[in-house]
Amino acid sequence: MQIQLTEQKQEFNKRHTKTRRRSLSRSISQSSTESFSSAYSDSSEDESSPKDKLQKTSKGLSDFCIKNIKYASHGRREIEIAEQEMPALMVLRKRAGGEKPLAGAKVVGCTHITAQTAVLIETLCALGAQCRWAACNIFSTQNSVAAALAEAGISVFAWRGESEEDFWWCIDRCVSAQTWQPNMILDDGGDLTHWIHKKYSTMFLKIKGIVEESVTGVYRLYQLSKAGRLCVPAMNVNDSVTKQKFDNLYCCKESILDGLKRTTDVMFGGKQVVVCGYGEVGKGCCAALKALGAIVYVTEVDPICALQASMDGFRVIKLSEIVRQVDMVITCTGNIVSRCFHFTMKCKNGCIICNMGHSNTEIDLAGLRAADLKWEHVRPQVDHIVWPDGKRIVLIVIMHVLNGQYALALIELYNSPEGRYKQDVYLLPKKMDEYVASLHLSTFEAHLTELTDEQAKYLGIGKHGPFKPNYYR
Repeated sequence: MQIQLTEQKQEFNKRHTKTRRRSLSRSISQSSTESFSSAYSDSSEDESSPKDKLQKTSKGLSDFCIKNIKYASHGRREIEIAEQEMPALMVLRKRAGGEKPLAGAKVVGCTHITAQTAVLIETLCALGAQCRWAACNIFSTQNSVAAALAEAGISVFAWRGESEEDFWWCIDRCVSAQTWQPNMILDDGGDLTHWIHKKYSTMFLKIKGIVEESVTGVYRLYQLSKAGRLCVPAMNVNDSVTKQKFDNLYCCKESILDGLKRTTDVMFGGKQVVVCGYGEVGKGCCAALKALGAIVYVTEVDPICALQASMDGFRVIKLSEIVRQVDMVITCTGNIVSRCFHFTMKCKNGCIICNMGHSNTEIDLAGLRAADLKWEHVRPQVDHIVWPDGKRIVLIVIMHVLNGQYALALIELYNSPEGRYKQDVYLLPKKMDEYVASLHLSTFEAHLTELTDEQAKYLGIGKHGPFKPNYYR
């Protein structure tokens, strides 16, 4: 009987191992294409700095600096997949591609470089613009996507794992081309705008406008405007309704779970999670985590947001009260996290720290690197930070997708007659905001009801909008 049970146990273990292998194989095959390309984007044979290598595309272009141009075919597949989930930009290409509303525009950009941003960049090119691009985040670049953009003829200066010095070098190379001067800026976080303002201020004589998409970058623009130092009109895309609701709330509600599952395979049920910030990104993250059974806490500085979190059923606390016991820390404040090293010292072994914000400023990476801790790169967007006593935390960067409002904001500023926009910060016109939303509706087979003349007159609006005032968010 003992022998029979032992044999059955051995057989069960064999089946369990095979099942786990099949499960792992299926997990890998179904994971995002960025994971599929990790073998190419982080290969051990390619450890040298991209700055030390001269690379050329199949057409002879060498005005770029990326990890490896050989990754281009894999990056192209990632971009093609992303196009299926970005209907607004694809519809915009079809509707406006023939008109070329950005013909003559020279757009210098600094955003995440992912499959989604690649769809935006190539849409701008399809609308007539020339583009040069750098990354706003040292961890989020998909090397294969950067290679695909370079192969397509776009000058890209970015690779995953840039140092602080590399980061500014890439921005400088993006801006300082001798035969090319930008006339439009698309920024995420304000670093590109800051660099041009600091080193190439005369460029603003030919720049028509700035489009900024992040909380931090918009705040910097308002500071410049208040000080009388904003040289050109700027469009605040971050506070548009489609950005706040579609990108920040709905997309983050999905991307937080998708990103954590793909990178860690973590179970959420019963996990204790603290979400730093209860803006639109924080609201999306909290709702998603709560739905899967996580115990969610919120930190906030704004009493209105704190009240919203409390009314939504989340306990609002200080990070210092909970950091020792939580399994995950999600940052989505758009600000720097003070005393970052201090709170990571208190995190328990295996704690996951995930940045959902626009850049690496929310986590003091320089401080963590200077603390003589061991860093182990696991896969794209995932690093383990190991303490001398063996404790480790998992550091993750997750991005959310881009929408069509950035392209429309560029079109608006680039084509606006002189004098329409002063040297100030403007919200995206509500008519454009609603147009971006309408571009998505065909995907859902949604059909809008049209106001009658009587109804439109009663409300005091046009039959075809805008339906909300400019201050509506």
